[in-house]
Amino acid sequence: NKRNIDAAIGNFLADVAFAVIVILSFITALSNLGVQTSTFLTVIGASGLAIALALKNSLANLASGVLISVLRPFRAGHYIETAGQAGTIKKIELFYTVINTPDNKVVLIPNSQIWNSPIVNYSQQQTRRVDLVFGIGYESDLLQAKQILARIITEDSRILKEPECNIAVSDLADSSVNFMVRPWVNSSDYWAVRADLLETVKLEFDKAGISIPYPQMDVHYTKTSS
Repeated sequence: NKRNIDAAIGNFLADVAFAVIVILSFITALSNLGVQTSTFLTVIGASGLAIALALKNSLANLASGVLISVLRPFRAGHYIETAGQAGTIKKIELFYTVINTPDNKVVLIPNSQIWNSPIVNYSQQQTRRVDLVFGIGYESDLLQAKQILARIITEDSRILKEPECNIAVSDLADSSVNFMVRPWVNSSDYWAVRADLLETVKLEFDKAGISIPYPQMDVHYTKTSS
């Protein structure tokens, strides 16, 4: 703590130090009791292969924990996605990493699974881009819709001026003209800005009479006489 080591890494190093101290203390105690520790260590060495095979998964997790601690792809408090799980890093143990999911569940992921899986770190960078797509009907005023989107982006103080937000037609789809809207925000504001933009655009489009198409199916049937 005095050296400001990351909390997740510090916990891992503390566990390693504890294990080493226990082993050395055990060997020292045996020596003080008159037990020939050299013979004891020889037996352990001869049994090393069998022990390694029996504990191969645990050793893989331990080795992965060391690699994670050295290379540090994430820190305590970072929000990551890996091994099919997503959550906030709490700490790194000897054999597993503890994360806290958004709905406040605690998940323990073996270190080897994390090391052998892609790691998406959502907290590593200071800023993130919000990627949104808004579709309007072909009968709606395209330029008016673009002006409304630009005004909404400009009026939200949480949206960064640099890099500049990209607003452009991305697709002429089957039933809609699609706009891509890509503002940049601070990572901590990502979800709040995304939710607010979706709500605000819908309300402003409704006020301006701009339609947002939704999937529809027309069914035609013919009555035949018997």
